[in-house]
Amino acid sequence: MHREPGLPDSLKAASTALCAALYAMGSYATAYIQSPWGMGQFRPAVVIPALFATIFGPWVGGIGAALGTLMCDSIKHGGLHMGSLLAAVPGNFAGFFLLGRAVRMGFSWRRFIAATNASLALGNLIVAFLYVFLYRALYLQALPMSIEALALLSIGLTIFWFVTMLPFVLLITPPIIRAVAISFPGIVPEGIRAHSIRGELPKRAFGLSLAIPGIAMLLIGVLTSTSLGGYLAANFSKTFTPAVMELLRIFSYGSGIALSALGFAALGAVPMGKRKGGCGLAEPGARA
Repeated sequence: MHREPGLPDSLKAASTALCAALYAMGSYATAYIQSPWGMGQFRPAVVIPALFATIFGPWVGGIGAALGTLMCDSIKHGGLHMGSLLAAVPGNFAGFFLLGRAVRMGFSWRRFIAATNASLALGNLIVAFLYVFLYRALYLQALPMSIEALALLSIGLTIFWFVTMLPFVLLITPPIIRAVAISFPGIVPEGIRAHSIRGELPKRAFGLSLAIPGIAMLLIGVLTSTSLGGYLAANFSKTFTPAVMELLRIFSYGSGIALSALGFAALGAVPMGKRKGGCGLAEPGARA
């Protein structure tokens, strides 16, 4: 198997710094949009480390994401933010390192979709549990709740981040990757340049990756109106207040409808590989 030469260390260092700076700026733009639980921000800027992890590899994506999230959170709080250092830094590093490692093992758009789902699930799970248990409950002693309640809060944060990040990475990152491959073919691995979006993007995997989380969020919205919602409100009243339950219900239905619509639209689209003209985006080096 042919192995491509690695990028110069100077380019890796510059790419890591650029990834961190762009991720910090992009994250700060939505830093004050919080989850229904009053903690954890809306962060579509994850497309940035996903892009760098895919093109430049796991170390660039992982370190760039870790530094970027620390910079954003520290600027927001006016100093080094321990919550970010203890939770967001390791979670972001692990998630985007996994993404970069997975796609470098043999790139395909199917692998990219699977790796995106796995990396976002793992990274957000790490951030959520470390933030709730290690930082808020242990370090700050600000969450005097049972282990069960802390676990539910952590799972809720994980779901919020995963559902709000996944569509951005799947819908925005692939076209940017192709644009970079066309504009700067020398820095993009051949294994990525050789794969087109329109000709090879797996419609079924892409659609299901959006539709399944969407259906899950709709089910969560339905469950909040059943005895489960009453159980949460009665037994964990400090976390699941009436206002939080209403926000959770609105978020669940809204995100569920949006993701399900996008997923089923992708599943019902005309097969991309059968469209005339192949990939639609010129391959690097090809003549117009």
